[in-house]
Amino acid sequence: MHGHNYRVEIVVSGSLDERGFVRDFAEVDAEIVPLIKQLDHRVLNDVEGLENPTAEVIAAWFLERIEGCESVRVYENDDCWAEVWR
Repeated sequence: MHGHNYRVEIVVSGSLDERGFVRDFAEVDAEIVPLIKQLDHRVLNDVEGLENPTAEVIAAWFLERIEGCESVRVYENDDCWAEVWR
């Protein structure tokens, strides 16, 4: 068993609202931070939906849970990443 310090990049899409945002960063953070807390310092194989925690599977796990998300990229390091999109 080994660990990673993953980095997750999300892309949201949509029309601008009356404030000039697709989504306010604070709203996105409010949605993402609880997801990260579910995974931080955990054996990912023990998390429902991540029994086979490849970077691709982790990206898809985030994509399914973030409203208005167009794509998710998960980095294992600067040179190794996987991306999934709708």
